Amino acid sequence: MATYRNRPAYAGAGLGARLALARAITTVASLVAAIIVVAIVLQLLGANSSNGIVHAIHQAGSWLSDPFHGLFSLHSANLQMTVNWGLAAIVYLFVARLIARVIVR
Repeated sequence: MATYRNRPAYAGAGLGARLALARAITTVASLVAAIIVVAIVLQLLGANSSNGIVHAIHQAGSWLSDPFHGLFSLHSANLQMTVNWGLAAIVYLFVARLIARVIVR
């Protein structure tokens, strides 16, 4: 017996395009979060900031997480950066998933 996926009534024409757009949004948000997380890891590991690649990743992570700078003031600078920038990465992923869900519906 063959089974077919029942599409809800609201999923009419253009579902494929909406799914593609939703995937693109989540992919971009995942890349943004990955850049922020890599910048955090490089900082925590004490990577050489005079290296061009390390500097570029840190600058990109700093720019992407700019609204979250100084959100929490903690005693350790590394811990403060980890919490604030990590929160930025989580918010990017959460908001992207929310937008993707709205687009698919």
